[in-house]
Amino acid sequence: MSQAVAQPTTQPTRVLYTARMHTVGGREHGHGRSSDGRLDVQLSVPGGPGAGTNPEQLLAAGWSACFESAMTIAARKARIALPAAFAIDTEVDLNTGADGYSLSARMNISLPGLEPAVAEDLVEKAHGLCPYSKALHGRIDLTTTLS
Repeated sequence: MSQAVAQPTTQPTRVLYTARMHTVGGREHGHGRSSDGRLDVQLSVPGGPGAGTNPEQLLAAGWSACFESAMTIAARKARIALPAAFAIDTEVDLNTGADGYSLSARMNISLPGLEPAVAEDLVEKAHGLCPYSKALHGRIDLTTTLS
């Protein structure tokens, strides 16, 4: 069975890294292991029984880590020092509706001490740098808040 895949917005000129995961059992009783063994996780249904994580938590972790790096790059380019207490809390929702399952997300970004206009500019630039943001922009409902 073949499915249409969204086309990338830009063609890569060089692959920097390829993540490889082997997963069996799906989200209910699954297990995933990266090819290098650094990630070895049990999977379970969100809010259900089981000690494993779930894809939504993995997306939230990956996206917030990537976005924090993008913020650091944007700040460095603008010659702005990020506050020591800079943090990101990302929430990813698994939703269901008439069209089936979907995701939505909220990024709560704490940049204490930065002027609001400066913080907003850095966030906008980071969304343009972060591969996760670029992949998900316009595809899921995303709210970004600053505190």
